[in-house]
Amino acid sequence: MGRIVSHITISNPVHSDCKVSLNALVDTGASALLLPDSYQSKLGDMEELEPSFCTFADGSKKLSRRFGPVRIQMDGFPVIYNEVMFLPPDAEGKDVEPLIGYIILEQSRAGVDMVGHRLFKVDSYDLKGIR
Repeated sequence: MGRIVSHITISNPVHSDCKVSLNALVDTGASALLLPDSYQSKLGDMEELEPSFCTFADGSKKLSRRFGPVRIQMDGFPVIYNEVMFLPPDAEGKDVEPLIGYIILEQSRAGVDMVGHRLFKVDSYDLKGIR
C-alpha cells in the first residue's frame, strides 16, 4: 500500500500574505482539509465556524475547530475555496498529519490513481445523481 502526498497552499483570502505551503497526505477516507493547530496562527484572522467532532480510523473522536473560508490550491489543480479544520496535538504532543479529504479532492477535480500512487486532473465534475 502506498501513500499519495500532494503539495498544497492554503491562504487567507482577506489577508493574502497569511498562507502556508506544505505537503499533505491524500486521504480518501477523510472528508475535509485537516491541519495541525500549529498552522492556525499563520493563516491570520478568519471566521470561526461551529466546531465539529472528527472520527479517526481507530474509532476515537476529537473536537476540531473549523475556520473559513480559505483559498486552497493543490499543485497542478484549480484554486478552490472551502474551510479548514484544526486539531490539537495527540496525547504525546505530536502534531496530526495534514490531510486532504475527498471533498477537497472532488472540488479540485482531482482523481486518485491508487495503482500509480498519484493524482490526476478530471476534466469534468461528476453530476450523475442530479437530474
